[in-house]
Amino acid sequence: MTTLTPVLTRNWDQPNSFTLDGYGEYAAAKKALSLDPDAIIQTVKDSGLRGRGGAGFPTGMKWGFIPQNDGKAHYLVVNADESEPGTCKDIPLMMANPHALVEGVIITAYAIRANHAFIYVRGEVLHVIRRVQAAVREAYEKGYLGTNIFGSGYDLELVVHSGAGAYICGEETALLDSLEGFRGQPRLKPPFPAVAGLYACPTVINNVESVASVPSIVANGADWFAGMGTEKSKGFGIFSLSGHVTRPGQYEAPLGITLRELLDMAGGIREGHELKFWTPGGSSTPIFTAEHLDVPLDFESVGAKGSMLGTRALQIFDETTCVVRAVLRWTEFYAHESCGKCTPCREGTYWLKQVLKRLEKGQGSEEDLATITDIADNILGRSFCALGDGATSCIHSSVKLFRDEYLKHFEIGGCPFDPAASTVWGSK
Repeated sequence: MTTLTPVLTRNWDQPNSFTLDGYGEYAAAKKALSLDPDAIIQTVKDSGLRGRGGAGFPTGMKWGFIPQNDGKAHYLVVNADESEPGTCKDIPLMMANPHALVEGVIITAYAIRANHAFIYVRGEVLHVIRRVQAAVREAYEKGYLGTNIFGSGYDLELVVHSGAGAYICGEETALLDSLEGFRGQPRLKPPFPAVAGLYACPTVINNVESVASVPSIVANGADWFAGMGTEKSKGFGIFSLSGHVTRPGQYEAPLGITLRELLDMAGGIREGHELKFWTPGGSSTPIFTAEHLDVPLDFESVGAKGSMLGTRALQIFDETTCVVRAVLRWTEFYAHESCGKCTPCREGTYWLKQVLKRLEKGQGSEEDLATITDIADNILGRSFCALGDGATSCIHSSVKLFRDEYLKHFEIGGCPFDPAASTVWGSK
């Protein structure tokens, strides 16, 4: 039985967890600033830390892409624009333990030789912005940010930037455009941000959880972190359980834990019901069913079963849920959040929404299933960024796994499910 490994979440139950007094004196940052920057990059490489924002790219390798001695300013940008449906780990992390992020920023910026860093927070979560700003202010007051940090001669300025609430700004190059004051739309790559990112300078963009994990690696060593998880997906991560589960919330555990184990910790599916389908990494990942309960939740195992680990946003749905309705809701989100830059995503998500609305009302036909899969095929791999690809995941997987449920809507001329039954106040 896999056990929880509270590192980032270890002090969340303390009333002062978000303050400097509750966090500590940035011992990992002090240690890091006494080391050679390249040694820190190598430590993170040796730890096996992979990006916790969804893609799973090796963090140390990304840092190593930054060209050195190029005469240009270097920047660190933290992607805190968490807005994937079902994903809810970075926001509670910033609320309960913002100093882990700030300390991680110091270490990361030092490693890549950056003297300016930005935390780009989603604009709607004003309470989170204020919490992070307060943590940054505390760090400045203690001399952990600013000039000559810990007497090392290293200077770092950290800015908390508020976004305007666009899902597309979770895409790293759209985030950079937004940070520069332009409309948030993805950039053509290459050049990649490591070469020409913020203000056309070398830039590292990392997820909140990725950066917040760095202090523990510096403090405890690469072997400590690599000793958890699986061979290729090392370390721990925050798994977010939501939906029809007895105790939803954040469960920090080694990568490779299974949903069956997490459900045991969370009290199982809500009383009197059974698992129908779930997402391993948020709405942009192909859905799984009960037959996938024992799939190890690591990048390779989930990928081998036809989905993606993504942000470990485990949305749990029991038998009261209409798959067609759930897919429609997700599709409405993607159609609304499409930035409009490319035709496949802009037009494709709109038509997926229109056809799915008809299907959910039982007004379509079996031919419409071929239509939505054809539209999805013409979005997948053809959109400018991954938003379009993510929008097709629930289409393809739901039609494959629940074709009979789509057909049932046609047969009875409407939805066979009571929409109230799947709510929190629905009958047990």
